[in-house]
Amino acid sequence: MRRGKHQDNPPNFDDAFRARLAKLFAWRRDVRRFKSDPVASSLIEELVRAAALAPSVGNSQPWRFVSVETLVAREAVIANFNACNAAALASYEGERAALYARLKLSGLREAPMHLAVFCDHATEAGFGLGRKTMPEALDYSVVAAIHTFWLSARAKNLGVGWVSILDPGELSRTLDVPPAWKLIAYLCVGFPLEEHLDPELERQDWQAHLPENKRLHRR
Repeated sequence: MRRGKHQDNPPNFDDAFRARLAKLFAWRRDVRRFKSDPVASSLIEELVRAAALAPSVGNSQPWRFVSVETLVAREAVIANFNACNAAALASYEGERAALYARLKLSGLREAPMHLAVFCDHATEAGFGLGRKTMPEALDYSVVAAIHTFWLSARAKNLGVGWVSILDPGELSRTLDVPPAWKLIAYLCVGFPLEEHLDPELERQDWQAHLPENKRLHRR
């Protein structure tokens, strides 16, 4: 058995750090409005390395980040979104439909960086540990990596927007990824045009903040 890396002097996370960490959590917003300023590819690579520090079931590390850079691919993604968004709008009626139509639900046109994040269901890493009873833990591992990426981006003053109004199969064909890769998230990344502490969907009266007593249940 290989010896682990022992740390004689683990970091001390003091009250000042904890306060700043809480502020980072609070300012992690889903961004839809971006500046046109470019984002260095080296910075994205740094954030992906940070994302790879996330926990994963069986240490499988199944996340696969795809940078979507060509105009042809981006236009195809935008067309995908427009079709899915129109279908979603048609599922609502009355005032809710009118409100939905006013929402800005993506920054696909404005964001300088697009990242599609997949879960590699064919990975042999981890040898299946932890996935026999809960195979969905592989997908959850990728979600943890996305959240790590998101917080790391915010700490670099970048904004991230998660676009879920997409047809995953069509997007996978657009990006020509292996069949075993499952789309988990499509991310827009760039410097925010606006800064808000409250979520966009709260400001637009789509969904209010849920009461604290909805979160923790005891048995």
